[in-house]
Amino acid sequence: MNNTNSSKQVLVSILGVAILIVAVVGISFAAFSYSKTGTVANTITTGTITMSYSEPTNGINLTNALPITDTAGKALTGNNNTFDFTVAATVSGSTTINYAITAVKGDECTVADSGVKVYLTDQEDAQILAPTKVSALTTTTSENAAGAPAGQYILKTGTYSETKTEEYRLRMWVADDYTAPSTQQKYVLKVNVYGQAPAK
Repeated sequence: MNNTNSSKQVLVSILGVAILIVAVVGISFAAFSYSKTGTVANTITTGTITMSYSEPTNGINLTNALPITDTAGKALTGNNNTFDFTVAATVSGSTTINYAITAVKGDECTVADSGVKVYLTDQEDAQILAPTKVSALTTTTSENAAGAPAGQYILKTGTYSETKTEEYRLRMWVADDYTAPSTQQKYVLKVNVYGQAPAK
């Protein structure tokens, strides 16, 4: 009888240990096989930005030019009277480019800014900037959205949110109210284009 009790105790003990092992293995297996697949996609979207500026060889050189009226200035054509250039932007994604077309006066200028007028159109001659004295143009500040250096004359600003190519024509002439001295006079403007995408 002692032997049977002892056998039962051993059997219960073995069964208890086996159940404990199965429980521990089951818990361990469950702990290491847990996984969850997300259902929401986390995405980063960026735009591809390319800007280009091309200028042909022709330009405007005002040397000993005579003062003319706005009507005559707006009608100027041909080499040394007009400056044609192209600005192209390639934009993909949800990006916007702030841009500025600016002008910088050359160091060799001897005519005052108040003596020169500029007139910006597209190449179909649709007006963008009315005839304006250079001295009356707004200048860029260091906080401008297009990233242009401070102190440049602004000809046009805007934004691109899609791929676009725009062709421009600049005319420049001596204002009809400018009294030119008898010495040789010269005025030079260089056109620059800047573009910058705002931080998001």
